[in-house]
Amino acid sequence: MRFLNAIFFYGIIMPISYLPYPILYVLSDMLVFFIYRIFGYRRKVVIKNIVNSFPDKSPQEHKQIVRDFYRHFCDLIVESLKTFTMSEAEVRQRAKLINAEYINRFYDQGKSVIIATGHYNNWELLAVALNLEIKHQAVAIYRALKNKFFDEKMQSSRGKFGLILTSTKVAREEFEKGEALIAVAFAFDQSPGRSNRCYWGKFLNQDTPMTFGAEKYAKDYDMPVLFMHINKVKRGHYTYKFSDAIEEPRHTEYGEITKKINALLNRTSSLTSILFMEPQTLEIQAPD
Repeated sequence: MRFLNAIFFYGIIMPISYLPYPILYVLSDMLVFFIYRIFGYRRKVVIKNIVNSFPDKSPQEHKQIVRDFYRHFCDLIVESLKTFTMSEAEVRQRAKLINAEYINRFYDQGKSVIIATGHYNNWELLAVALNLEIKHQAVAIYRALKNKFFDEKMQSSRGKFGLILTSTKVAREEFEKGEALIAVAFAFDQSPGRSNRCYWGKFLNQDTPMTFGAEKYAKDYDMPVLFMHINKVKRGHYTYKFSDAIEEPRHTEYGEITKKINALLNRTSSLTSILFMEPQTLEIQAPD
């Protein structure tokens, strides 16, 4: 199996990754045709979520959102492949931090922080770029892939400019090392593993499970929580910006941090977070 994975990675993924951006976007446009027009990949789920999320919009507006989403989705596919071979100069050119001083002030105060964001716009590129722009040691909490070969390749790509990746299973060890000031990034809209260990609320007008890890770690280790906005300037170019810091997490009520992050993500998300999610309806539950 590892041999076949290697053939696929080095024979298909890497050659695509070396293509210049104009050709990558031609490939992206072709993917839109096949994924959306020919195969209709999860189209019913996407349409259902859009209608539920934006009930006040007209059917024509819903259709336009669907088309825009699939175009953006296919752009993300080819852009994610590109990160395997991007140089530091290319990363700095295409992913720019607007206000490094916002997060760096916590470093100057001797505080580690938690960064909360979502899976929207090109979060993969931002993961690669983050450690280049901030004073803290950037750490990302991620769910390890079952395929060990591709998990290794993903870790190598994301971590090539200093980002440390740590699995959700051993995340607490990274918090307790105490070797350096860290900025721990949480993708807040990550699908929770178990419904009885998550927080339920409304996201884009739908009942949605929310991971509770960012709030729990913030309180356990008294780490300020910063929200990171990701803005798509144009194809292949993104900016990110920090705001709305919760500076004293231990003084917050249960669920307060989670609700605030959810509200911020709800306002800024570009739809890529929830369109493939099967909506569920459950009461809000406290974690164990």
